[in-house]
Amino acid sequence: MSCVCSGIKGALAIVAASILWGTTGTAATFAADVNPLAIGAFAMGIAGILMSFSAFASLRDDAINMLERPYLVVFGSVCVALYPLAFYSSMWWSGIAIGTVISLASAPFFAALLERLICKKSISPQWWVCFFVGATGMTLLSLGKIPDTHDTNIGSRGAWGVLLGLVAGLTYAGYSWAARELINHGVQAKSSLAGIFGGAAILLLPSLFFTGDNLFASKVSTYVLIYMAVIPMFLGYLLFGYGLKSMHASDATLLTLIEPVVATLLAIYLLGEAFNVVGWIGMVMISLCLILQSIPQRKALSTPLTNTRKRWSVSD
Repeated sequence: MSCVCSGIKGALAIVAASILWGTTGTAATFAADVNPLAIGAFAMGIAGILMSFSAFASLRDDAINMLERPYLVVFGSVCVALYPLAFYSSMWWSGIAIGTVISLASAPFFAALLERLICKKSISPQWWVCFFVGATGMTLLSLGKIPDTHDTNIGSRGAWGVLLGLVAGLTYAGYSWAARELINHGVQAKSSLAGIFGGAAILLLPSLFFTGDNLFASKVSTYVLIYMAVIPMFLGYLLFGYGLKSMHASDATLLTLIEPVVATLLAIYLLGEAFNVVGWIGMVMISLCLILQSIPQRKALSTPLTNTRKRWSVSD
């Protein structure tokens, strides 16, 4: 019963994180004068610093354990550094809804592929059903967007957006897998993400010297950037780390399919992006995927390392 409760809490934490992340695309549009590369670098870089400071005690305790596996920390940090650059550029090229859809639709597949190839983890029938329902929903959501007739370059822009979205999905799956692997080896969840994001901050923040000319050009842009760094990124990834301690990366990324639904609804009601019936059917299917994946499996929930669960406490 405790395993089931832990799994449910972890799932709820990841859903909450995904809802917060779903606001980032719409928020970024209010800083239209800022380079999308600068938005991603600032938001993720500052969040990495905040996470490192908040997890200082646990990082000190886990330092030796993490240094024994530097390849996981380095790989995860590089993925985190690349993810926001690809993600926000994808939304800039193809729109909030489509950029988010492609990035999040591909992440579960890449995560399962990494776990299968590297960890030899078997994929459950429930996961395949959820992935099929969710991926179909993502496809319908993409096809259901009514194009902007004023944008004459929508074809080429959309193609670049899809490509960058796939890069974002791969890197998202990559750092989720790396964080989960560190947790599997006894590293506290908070230390795992803080170490990876702290390393990404070292890579991301220097890029602002080249892309951040208009970073604080207006009060609105400043407020948007602070919001994105503190709420969706810092708080959101704390929740995501809590969820990862009781779930595999492939399962966690499936739950994040709620993010494009939130992003799409905000894009519709706040930014005027329009979808036809096909798009709305896609959103229903994504919601169904979320419900199916949230149903706990006793066998699956009994496998996470007990020593990992013992190392997590409210004080973390």
